[in-house]
Formats: sequence, C-alpha cells, structure tokens
Amino acid sequence: MQINKKLNNFSKLYIFFFSSILFINIIFLTSLKANSFQILDLEISEPFELNFNKEKVIEKGFKQAFKELISQITTSGDKKKIKDINLNDAKNLIDSFTMSNERFINETYIVNFDVNFNKKNTLLFFKEKNIFPSIPIKKELILIPILVDLESDNVFLFNDNIFYEKWNKKNERFDLLNYILPTEDIEDLSLISLNSNSIEEYDFKKIIEKYDMEDYIIVIIYKNKENLQILSKMNLNQYFKINNERFNDINLSSEKDFYPVLKKLKIIYEDYWKKINQINTSIKLSLTISINAKQYNKIKAFEDTLIKLDLVDSYEILKFDNQNIYIKIIYNGVPDKFIKDLSAENIIINNDKSIWTIE
Repeated sequence: MQINKKLNNFSKLYIFFFSSILFINIIFLTSLKANSFQILDLEISEPFELNFNKEKVIEKGFKQAFKELISQITTSGDKKKIKDINLNDAKNLIDSFTMSNERFINETYIVNFDVNFNKKNTLLFFKEKNIFPSIPIKKELILIPILVDLESDNVFLFNDNIFYEKWNKKNERFDLLNYILPTEDIEDLSLISLNSNSIEEYDFKKIIEKYDMEDYIIVIIYKNKENLQILSKMNLNQYFKINNERFNDINLSSEKDFYPVLKKLKIIYEDYWKKINQINTSIKLSLTISINAKQYNKIKAFEDTLIKLDLVDSYEILKFDNQNIYIKIIYNGVPDKFIKDLSAENIIINNDKSIWTIE
C-alpha cells in the first residue's frame, strides 16, 4: 500500500517535472522565432550574362531586405539618418536566410528571398544611431477621401474624385497600413452632401459603422484652383490626431503632380502609425510573474502572448517548484501598458505584490 502511494507520488512528481521541462523547451524554441524581424518573399533579379555571379545576387538580396526592414520600422525622419545602406551592417544583423523559386525568364535570373534579422542586434544597431524603431504591425483601416472644389462649391466622394479612384493604385511592399475605401453608396453620398457646409465637424460615424472598423482616416481635400489644403483626421488604436498640409501649384490631372501629393500623405499616416508602435529601448522594466504550475492552459496562453508582444525584450524562467513557475520579463514600456497588452489577450494580472501573479 505504501509502495503504491510512493509510486503514485513519484508519478505525479515525474509528470510535473516533465511538463515543466517541456514548457521550458517550448519557450526556448518559440522565442527564437519571436526574436527576429522577417522580410519574406522578396524578389531579386539579375541579368544572366557571362559574368553572372550568384554571390552578387545574395548580397543584393541582403541589401534590399535591409532597406525594406528600415522602411518598415523607422519613420521617414529617422530613415534619413541612415542615408547609405552598408552591406556589412546588413550582414551582421542577419540570423538566417533562404532562397526559393529560382527561375530564368528572358535571360534574367529571378529568386525569392526570406531573410531573418536578429531582433536584439537590430534594436541595438538603431539605438547606437539614436533611433527608436517601431514594431512592424500591419493595420487595416477605413479611409474616406473627400474632395471639396471651392471654385464650383461641389463635394466629390466617389465619381470625379481622383483620390478615391487612385488611392490604392501605387503601394509599397513595406507599407504597414492597408486602406479600405468605402464602396459606392448613394446613402453615403447623400450624408456627405447634407453635411457639406460643416464637413470638418461631421463625425462620419454612420459611414464608418457599416464596415465594423474602429480605425479610420478621414481626408478632406480642399481644392482652390491649383492649390490644395488637406485636412486629415486619424484615429488609430484609439489615438486621435489632426494633420494639416498645404500643396501649391498642383494639377490633379497630371500624374506627375498628383502622385507626390498622395505619397506625402501616405508617409504622414505611416509615420503616425509607427510612432504609436515605437519601441523605447531605453526603458527596461523588470517584472517577475508567478503562474500556478498546474494550470497548463494558462501557462501556454501566457507564453503565446509573450511571443506576440514586441515590447517584450526578453524573458526567462527564474525557478519552479511543485506550486508555481516564476518568469522574469524585461519589457520596453510602462507597467500599465504591459497590463493592458495582457488584458487584450484575456490574461488578468494581480499586481498587488512585488511578484505579480496570473489569476
């Protein structure tokens, strides 16, 4: 009887330690994937001539991937601080890369690259250049461009509105914002027309609600002959901002004039989104969190969340026993932000004591 009891206790202890070790291994392996910035499916081409050199193609891929990474995680102002992309800088930050779908078309060699940049080293690289990079998060939002012709006193939402017609015609691979334009709707047009005299004050809720989206940008373009005054109302992740821009001597019928205006607006919106998601590497908040060792579902959910949160600099298991697992986390943000991030993933933290616990 006592032997059976001891065997039973030993079995429970074995299961606990096996589960704990498995959990440690999962954290280690999955954190490797989380600790990189990925540039995927980047197409590189090179003329297939007598002096063709595959090494040259690889270096071209590294340089182009690094350039795209910079465009994804830095604002336009910070991007100017890195005018020339040094190939050695790119190479030193790369953890791994793969080449796929190699083909020859019209005497041209074409290949697709996937490049993984080490996140820790990349953040350190930018820190040394006094640049706070951003988390490269894609965001889908509703964009409503309204063209107001002050000469004719007309308001255009769909037809005869070049901003509506061509907004998504030219997009960059590294763009983080995906713009959803409203479908042509007579009711929307009527709402805009009815509120044309107070268009700046109109909240557009009735139009936005149709798309079940909280993030939006309202762009009101005032055209007076060849001058444009553009008011942008940006609401991203519940952060609201108003921006005003002026452009002179613009012929909207000319693509040479129009697309630089469109590009400038998109840069403004991308910069705003990047600033919302900026990683302040100067903040090193150290937290110790305790989890009940028997609540495996909560342990897995917490681990998955840590992988998702880019403001998590690092984490490790400090110790574990038959009651709890203790995890140390370094977070590039303030405590309230960390608690809010966890809450968004349905993870509730009790922070009444020095060691926080997951409820």
